[in-house]
Amino acid sequence: MKAIPFEGITKPVSALIMGSDYFSPDHQESVNNILEQYVSIGGNTIDTAFIYNGGKSEAAIGNWLDAGNRSRMNVLTKGGHPNEKGHTINKHDIDEQLKISLDRLQTDAVELYALHRDDPTVPVGAILEWLNEHKEAGRIGSFGGSNWSLARLAEANEYAEKHGLVGFSFSSPNLSLAKAQQPYWPGCISLDQTAMEWHGETKLPVFSWSSQARGFFTGRFSRDDRSNEDLVRVFYNDDNWQRYDRAEALGKQKGATTIEVALAYVLNQPFPTAAIIGPQNQQEMQSCAKGAALTLTADEVAWLDLQK
Repeated sequence: MKAIPFEGITKPVSALIMGSDYFSPDHQESVNNILEQYVSIGGNTIDTAFIYNGGKSEAAIGNWLDAGNRSRMNVLTKGGHPNEKGHTINKHDIDEQLKISLDRLQTDAVELYALHRDDPTVPVGAILEWLNEHKEAGRIGSFGGSNWSLARLAEANEYAEKHGLVGFSFSSPNLSLAKAQQPYWPGCISLDQTAMEWHGETKLPVFSWSSQARGFFTGRFSRDDRSNEDLVRVFYNDDNWQRYDRAEALGKQKGATTIEVALAYVLNQPFPTAAIIGPQNQQEMQSCAKGAALTLTADEVAWLDLQK
């Protein structure tokens, strides 16, 4: 499986990153099974967050890591998600959330850390100082932003370069073949064409959440089936259904399913990408592996995206 190297991290990050927002110690055996299946296809990085499943996601992962598995897995956790009081992008909350996350994960450090959201009222310089502190202390290996705007990412990395600090080494927005016409959740960012071009120029890696468009390409839905309100709200439009048709046609040529082609679209961009996936059984895991193994030409990527 393709992988992305990062300074300060021993293992390059695999092109498929295992999502874990539904993990819980209440179903530890299932968590263990899905993680073993993920490792078996060549995956080595798991995505979690301080808020996922009320903290149960990190706790379940911590149980698996503590059972002799720590060296097998890069861990990406996230903090700084708004709570009932508002933004938590401040030094106290970031420090406290990271401490709790490390305790739950039963580890002294994580390879990757991201701020789950941004607070544009907070100067990027202060944020970078806080994150560099944790990096220097050895609590995080590399850090990035999840759902950060292009403008703030660029501002942060320009500031880091000018002030001798480590900047963001990755971004985690939504990138999928189906283009979101509105945010799936409040405050979420999907890459637009300008952002795609910026990543192409800077080569800043993207870890895409909802990389398979929440199941839009599974074949379980159709133009006439409007039963999934969120899917309809975010992805149902003529252009996305045309992209679906093209992915289906290209899949038939390549002996792949529509959703495998959609995943390959994410992983064949002109900049480093990894896809956060959410398979819940062996069949879905193998499908993700097949999608990750597909090579698409630049012309095929452009055609799928209605650029040709």
